[in-house]
Amino acid sequence: MNKISSEYRLLHTMIRVQNLDRSIDFYTRILGMKVIRRKDYKDGEFTNVFVGYGEESEDTVIELTYNWDPKEPYTHGTGFGHIAIGVFDIYDICKNMEIEGVTITRSPGPMKHGSTIIAFLEDPDGYKIELIELSEKIK
Repeated sequence: MNKISSEYRLLHTMIRVQNLDRSIDFYTRILGMKVIRRKDYKDGEFTNVFVGYGEESEDTVIELTYNWDPKEPYTHGTGFGHIAIGVFDIYDICKNMEIEGVTITRSPGPMKHGSTIIAFLEDPDGYKIELIELSEKIK
């Protein structure tokens, strides 16, 4: 049952958030994404907001799910790793993020076993985001 990879496309990753406005602000203002669509589900008492760098028809996006009345804070478990975003001028970006109060958990620098420049930060809910310095535009 091997399918050719062009028959599949990664659509989105969903994460649950505690404060929807704070998360939208982080992903749009801090990371430069845009809100693609938003829908409230009154019967289910939750809201989905899709954010990303391009349209869902072409690009993978992030689904922010906000449950209206969470009983307890969410845990990240031990399986989730991080979201990776390619950037240019990682040092300047991280400096500006620190000014904005973003938690940088690993300052920009070369990987332990390589020359790729990376940094790690946390979104408002503590999800890890890796920034990777790009040397040329992604096609």
